[in-house]
Parts: sequence; structure tokens; C-alpha cells
Amino acid sequence: QVHLVESGGGLVQAGGSLRLSCAASINVFSITAMGWYRQAPGKQRELVASISIGGSTNYADSVKGRFTISRAGNTASLQMNSLKPEDTGVYYCNANFRTQPSSWGQGTQVTVSV
Repeated sequence: QVHLVESGGGLVQAGGSLRLSCAASINVFSITAMGWYRQAPGKQRELVASISIGGSTNYADSVKGRFTISRAGNTASLQMNSLKPEDTGVYYCNANFRTQPSSWGQGTQVTVSV
């Protein structure tokens, strides 16, 4: 199983910024896509942003213009600017691979205070 190690997250005031990173324990050539999901209390897990190995990106409407996903090698990062209280939740990294099952990170808490 491929391990995903997340870092970043924490507590920030509304309007602030945070950066999340996710490193996969696998050769970059085995990765097809990486992404970030989040789950707020009482809600389903939702896609925040994803990036393919070719660099194509996809964002949830709620974060467009504020969040930016990028990838360098086997590490995906999510730069989150102009954070809002509704961005609060546990953020999970996800990665898809050519020949192995998809993997999830352990999750990192992001809390945005008013």
C-alpha cells in the first residue's frame, strides 16, 4: 500500500492563508492524479481540488480563485488563501496510481475562525 504523508493545516483567522502538502511513498511515474478532499462535521467528504500527472487541475466551485493545487514530483500541495469559516474541516489527500489501488492520507484539520 502506498502511504501518503500530509503536513500543514492548523488554525487561522478568516482571510488568512494555509498551505497543505502531501508526499506519496512511490515513484512519481506511478502516479496518475493527486487531490485534496475535505469533510466538515456532519457533511460528506467532498472534492476540493485535483491535479493530473499532466498538470490538468479541477476545483470545487466554492474554492475557485482562492485555492491553488500544484504538484512537484510525488508531492502535491494546496495553497489556500482568503480562507472562510466554511472552509473548516478535515482535509484528506488522495492519490491514484497506474497499477495500485488509490490511497488516502490520514487527514489534517483546518479550522478557520471568524
